[in-house]
Amino acid sequence: MTSVEEAGAPVGAGAREDPGNAAAELAHWRAVAAATGPADRRAAEDGIRRAYRAVGLAEPARILWADSPRAAVVLLVRLAETGERGACVRDPVRNGPWAQAREQLHARLGPGGWGAHWNATGGRLWDSTQMLVDRIRTGIVEELAVPSRTVAGARDRRSETAIRLMLLDAVLGQHEAAWLSAFDSPGAETGPRIDGLARVARSAGWWWPYERVAVVCERPTELHRDEAGRLDSATGPALAFPDGFALHAWRGMPVPAGFLAGLAGLTPQRIRDEENAELRRVMLEHFGYDRYLTESGAEPVHRDSTGVLWRVQLPGDEDVVMVEVVNSTPEPDGTHRTYWLRVPPRTRTAREGVAWTFGLQADAYEPRRET
Repeated sequence: MTSVEEAGAPVGAGAREDPGNAAAELAHWRAVAAATGPADRRAAEDGIRRAYRAVGLAEPARILWADSPRAAVVLLVRLAETGERGACVRDPVRNGPWAQAREQLHARLGPGGWGAHWNATGGRLWDSTQMLVDRIRTGIVEELAVPSRTVAGARDRRSETAIRLMLLDAVLGQHEAAWLSAFDSPGAETGPRIDGLARVARSAGWWWPYERVAVVCERPTELHRDEAGRLDSATGPALAFPDGFALHAWRGMPVPAGFLAGLAGLTPQRIRDEENAELRRVMLEHFGYDRYLTESGAEPVHRDSTGVLWRVQLPGDEDVVMVEVVNSTPEPDGTHRTYWLRVPPRTRTAREGVAWTFGLQADAYEPRRET
């Protein structure tokens, strides 16, 4: 698991290693997307005013701060009720400059050149950043949408829709890094209409532009992700903001806030008793499939020269099926290491399971030399 603190965050409003170097520029925007710590409020507010002026709009009369995107939505609801917001100006402030920059680059580079440029810049940041954006939006809806009066465990559709529409009004600040890495990279030359947006992104989190007011968020205080870029923490929030809004996850799988605290004391019986199949899988991954098989009293269902096939039935879920294999190459101390390979539930023999790990059918698996 990695944390953004290890990646060099937080990132200042103008910090760069070498703005003329494409690799350094990509690294800069990657750090922006993952930045934690207090926002640079002065730089962010300056960027917001620049973004308004760049498209011919009057600066907002007020710029208000919120400690998280959730807090910003609550504030925006109140401002809408009092009529203080005015109309949303996201289209002229963000979408217009975005579209113009993309058209300029596409015209200059051509379809193939634009594709190569995107793959070398924003394409490398898009998936991990979008995963994070989607999880934040989902977390806000889950916390703020009014419960349904008719369906237990569901949310009121009108309330949920209203919150989702408000979230679509947001400019994503630091999480616009994928697009900004393409538009603000060496040779892009997309013009001053992007400058204010880039300055906010380097300085703060999400923000909402309206005619009379802009609401802008602090950055997270914590962000922990695995090697695949998924939210991941076994010891606390994977993502947290100053006001306590937080998301908990294990290898990208959302989990309840109190769930992680119970992982240290897991037993096979506790795992079997968990009714939620997805949470049970998280438990199994944390506990270890091989340890679960050993401590649950599982019995082998097949043996052959390749290894031993084990199977454990779980209520309401697919069977856990694993092949126990012994490395034929001895360790330096002369012992032989045992490995456990999880295989599909349909597996019936150890050879079939081992062959599956190589992408082969059982009758095609005939290793000349095992290592």
